[in-house]
Formats: sequence, structure tokens, C-alpha cells
Amino acid sequence: MTPRRTRATLGPVAAVGRAGGPANGGSPNGGHGGGRPVRVLSVPSEHSYVQHLLDPDPSAEQGFVLLPDPPVPGAAPGVWWPHPGLDADWVLEHAGDLDVVHVHFGTESKTVEELVEWLAALRRARVPLVLTVHDIAHPHLRDQSSYHEQLAVLVPAADALLTLTEGAADVVEERWGVRPEVVRHPHVVPLPLVGAPRPRHEGFRVGLHLKSLRTNLDPVPVIDPLREAVRRVEGGKLHVHAHPELLDEDFGRYDPRVAKALRTLEDDPVAEVHVQPRMSDPQLWDYLRCVDVSVLAYAWATHSGWVEACRDVGTWVLVPEVGHLLEQGGVLAWGRPDEPPSVDRLHDLLEVAKDRRPQAISSQDRFDQRRLLAARHTEVYRRVLQERAGSLRGADVDVAPQEAGTAREDEPRRR
Repeated sequence: MTPRRTRATLGPVAAVGRAGGPANGGSPNGGHGGGRPVRVLSVPSEHSYVQHLLDPDPSAEQGFVLLPDPPVPGAAPGVWWPHPGLDADWVLEHAGDLDVVHVHFGTESKTVEELVEWLAALRRARVPLVLTVHDIAHPHLRDQSSYHEQLAVLVPAADALLTLTEGAADVVEERWGVRPEVVRHPHVVPLPLVGAPRPRHEGFRVGLHLKSLRTNLDPVPVIDPLREAVRRVEGGKLHVHAHPELLDEDFGRYDPRVAKALRTLEDDPVAEVHVQPRMSDPQLWDYLRCVDVSVLAYAWATHSGWVEACRDVGTWVLVPEVGHLLEQGGVLAWGRPDEPPSVDRLHDLLEVAKDRRPQAISSQDRFDQRRLLAARHTEVYRRVLQERAGSLRGADVDVAPQEAGTAREDEPRRR
């Protein structure tokens, strides 16, 4: 059997002008002077993906600045959701303080009707909208209907549309008639750790991290065949991590099947079960560097920051064929997510991972990619400003309210 695997490159990222100046040599937009960086209200701003769109060169003149996330009434410091920048009244009140709105995450906190009002406010305030479609299938929502209604409004209304893979661009174009530009996911792990020598360890470590059992995780059909496949690998050890709330019957996503599986694994010498609080980012990077394979038991997904973090540190990712993770690279896929994987298939893939490391990525690779991403986004922001300056000032937003649900689960997560 020939295992399916990918080793995607960092690109493509089109050649663009240097960040800090107009990409095409022209003036950025009427009334926006070329010497001032574009002021971007990112929804959100304090998110690792968004922060890693900035030029990492400390001597570079940034082509855009990220405005801080507005404080959320009643929320703890650092909590950006529900994002005030998605409120129509907030946009009209603060339109003079920003040039472009760029939405990445967090729209699930709104109804479709609220988003329609918000889009109308953006048009009234002459503020362009850039939308990155990270998720076509939302990882926190079991019922995707309301979220897809949101995309049906947001995608056609965006002045510029981005996504992370060609496969996702194909889906967006097929469903909503507009093709996004493709920009690759930047690094997740801090640049000094990208491509750094990995800690030495004995045996072959396979990690299965259940986190807090996010909605799109379905580990039960995977656990038994995975541990049997690990048992067949010389020196194989299965390391399962879970947060303590998974064993709490009062936890909103408590699943007795998962709790039972964890108790069963505790008695299996091929497995080690670690129940501990959520790791800090440095702890997570150390964990990913110390396993040879990270298993993501996703039932659905579109893209994954976890996959990019594993690419950064040279760890294989083992997943079902969901979304467009294979295009991100460093991924081994076992088959359909709605069918339990076979022990033989998992064993074949683990042997591939044991035989060789995924394609190496260096810190310089990711540094260069970030410079290109910063320039690419500067180009997009300046272009939408130019187009908005030249458009008819009285144009109305061409969207219509639709019936929407309010399905939402927890807060948006970072990985």
C-alpha cells in the first residue's frame, strides 16, 4: 500500500511591492497618503495568525498597522469576543479612526441580520472590507447552516477575499461565485524555534491531544485502532493528553465514551494518559517537538493552525481526509472521517512517519514568507482603498437579510 502524503511548499505568494510603499508604484488612495501605513481593524487583532502577517524585519517600514481589539464590555482583559468591531453602531462611531476592516474570526457571535446591518454601516462609512475565509466548516459549530448563511452574505460583499489553500478557493468559488486570492498560513511557533534541532528521545512517540473536546473532535472511533497500530511499531508509545474537565460530568462537552476510553488506556502499557490543564504556548511547543506524530481526530475541518505548528517543529500530523489540511503539508491522511480507520492503514502511515521526517522548514523560510505575506496584505489593503476612493459614493450594500440561527459554542479558539 502506498500511503497518501503531501509535502506542500510555502508558496505560492505572488511578487509584490515592498511593504511600506504602494505595491504597484502608484499612490495608495485618494486622501490616504503613501507615507502613512494603512490602519487595519482586524477582527481580531490579538491572534497569532493575524500578528504573524506583520513584517518581522524590525528595520522594515510596515505597510499597515493593526489597531488594537476594542475592549469588550464586561469581559476579562485579552478577551476580544464578541468583537465590538462587528457592531454597526461601533463602525459608524469609529470610522474616522481606521482605513480597512479585515475579518478573520468571530462572526458566529452575530446573526445574519446583524451582519447585514454591519455591512451597510461599512458602506455608509466608506470603509472597505477584506475577508479571509479560514473556515468553510466552522470547527466550533455542529450545525453549519447559520454560519454558511453568514458566508453567503459576507463573501459577495467583501472588497477583497482571501483564503489559505487552492482547494478552499475552489469551494468558495463553487458555492458563492467569487474566487478568493490564496495566501499561505504563516508560522505559528516562534521563529527561533522553527526548524530548530529536536530534543532526542527514545522510541517512537505518537501524540493524541483531546484538548477540551472541541466540537469537531471525534476521538472515540480512532482510539482503539490507533493504539493497536502504535503497538505494532517498534518502540511505539501512545501519549494521550486531555484537560481535566473531560472527566467532569458537569462539563458541557462531557462524553462518557471518552471518559471510558481514557480509563481503558490507563491500563494499557502501550499508552500513557496525561490529564492536565491547558498548556501554555511554550509548553505546547515543547510537547509538539517531543512527539514524532501528532494525531488530530477531526470529524470536520477546513484549515489548521495546529498543522502549521507541527510543520514548524518537524512533527508529522496524522488526520482523516478532512477539509484542505493535506494542502498545508506535513500531513498523513488515513481516509474518510466518518469511517473508523483500519489498524493496517494507521500502521502503514506510522511506519512512513518513523522512516522519515516531514519536509524541513527553516526559520529563514518562515521569515521570508512573512515578509511576502506582509507585502501581499499591504497590496490588498491599498488596492481596496484605491477602488473605494474611485467608486460611486452613494452605492448601497447589495445584501438582503436572511433568516439566521444563533448557534454558537464557547469562545473562538486560537488553534
